[in-house]
Amino acid sequence: MRRLSFAEAVREAMVQEMERDPTVFVFGIGVPSHAKIFGTTAGLEEQFGAERCFDTPISEESMTGFALGAALRGLRPVHVHIRVDFLLLAMNQLVNMISCYNYTTGGRTPIPLVIRAIIGRGWGQGAQHSKSLISYFTHVPGLKVVAPTTPVDAKGLMIAAIRSEDPVIFLEHRWLHWAVDAVPEDAAASPIGTARVLRRGRDLTVVAVSWMVVEAMHAADILARHGIELEVIDPRTLAPLDVDTLAASVSRTRTCIVADCDWVFSGFSAELAASITERCFGQLTKPVRRLGWAHTPCPTVRALENVFYPNAETIVHVVEDMLGCGPFDLAGVDFYNHENRFKGPF
Repeated sequence: MRRLSFAEAVREAMVQEMERDPTVFVFGIGVPSHAKIFGTTAGLEEQFGAERCFDTPISEESMTGFALGAALRGLRPVHVHIRVDFLLLAMNQLVNMISCYNYTTGGRTPIPLVIRAIIGRGWGQGAQHSKSLISYFTHVPGLKVVAPTTPVDAKGLMIAAIRSEDPVIFLEHRWLHWAVDAVPEDAAASPIGTARVLRRGRDLTVVAVSWMVVEAMHAADILARHGIELEVIDPRTLAPLDVDTLAASVSRTRTCIVADCDWVFSGFSAELAASITERCFGQLTKPVRRLGWAHTPCPTVRALENVFYPNAETIVHVVEDMLGCGPFDLAGVDFYNHENRFKGPF
């Protein structure tokens, strides 16, 4: 298999589906611009024309309504929102129309619609341009919500999302677009609704969401040098949620950290922690611990960002506390190299 970046994998999935199915089209603010949505839409306008890959006015609710209308007419739109913060402007369409259309028509009206939403921090974005808002979407029945972390899952889940007869919110953390891994050439869909165990371990389960999977894997590497084995699970699909895989792991390790890239209070991490506790209460040696953002708007200054956003170092210290081990010598470990790699544009 070739090695592709996350962005290249998303792009390849859309290209293959657009070649396979002429009803698929991609549109949104900035889609054909020079930045090409982190490169994910590069070459689409040239290959498929302006009727199947095009920019839109800055009018999120109207354009999301346009996507709904297209889906009702038998097309398969992929609508790109460059910042999830402003997808809030389309919540009426999502919550009151798109999510319940099939239900209110007695199951007779599929809505094959994908909404790509870019989430999370870049650098210096501040309170209005760095949100994730995951629980806003998982809370609404009728919406499927996926948040792939690896390039292979980005491709497989994008293909599955485009082929789905239900509306899918496809969440992409902006920092993940540069992740590189082996990706198959064939257009194979990954099943929506299954988690992936990325690393096996015996001592503690970390259920990590989106970008925090990267931090959890980093923490696992560090702790392995000190004899601690973390099991790292990526839910991949947040709605529907594969609780069986999470519970099987926690029943064995008997301890669990949920690492979210969103606010902790009333966040998706609470749903994960509650679901795991309900299934594994008799096996847990300690309460499930949640990591995420403090209940405050996201800061802008780098020094404050480093305190606000949890990372691998945060996970290591929580593991030390939960397992009663350490403190481990972390001298020389670079916990902020991802910030230095990010080059924008947003």
